[in-house]
Amino acid sequence: MRTNQPGHLKTFDYLGLHRYFLTFCTNYRRHAFQNGDVVNLVLAQISRTARESAFELLAYCFMPDHLHLLVEGTGDNSNCRRFIKSAKQYSGYYFEKDFKQKLWQRYGFERVLRDDEATVVVARYILNNPVRAGLVADPRDYPFTGSEKYSVDEILEAVGECDFRNSWST
Repeated sequence: MRTNQPGHLKTFDYLGLHRYFLTFCTNYRRHAFQNGDVVNLVLAQISRTARESAFELLAYCFMPDHLHLLVEGTGDNSNCRRFIKSAKQYSGYYFEKDFKQKLWQRYGFERVLRDDEATVVVARYILNNPVRAGLVADPRDYPFTGSEKYSVDEILEAVGECDFRNSWST
């Protein structure tokens, strides 16, 4: 059962060269991510946080009321808890400054990925999100997905060209 206050893993320190699947929901699930100006503002702050926290943004998707991120620590000092806190603080601050509204729900969801196969499944899920929601027929057509390391085509090639309307398995 999911709660409104998901906890971190008690036996995991969130430090080092790990990959994470993160989901942040907007406050009251408000549709905040429907135009490029808002997405660019938030993405700039998350990218800033990634650089400062030794993380790479492997994939992201801004859905109208939530954000999916696939991130990877690039150093022994990469701290996912700090990344999550700073990404939400920076982006929330600048969003509220410009739009006079709170951006994020307090809690988010994270999943530590254990192997390359899980990473490919999550990348497929992230790219497929707007297709499953009926926003586009092809993941290449959705303007608010991407990666700071790969092109969308490279990610699609890695996960295999499949029918994205029906693919989901995690």
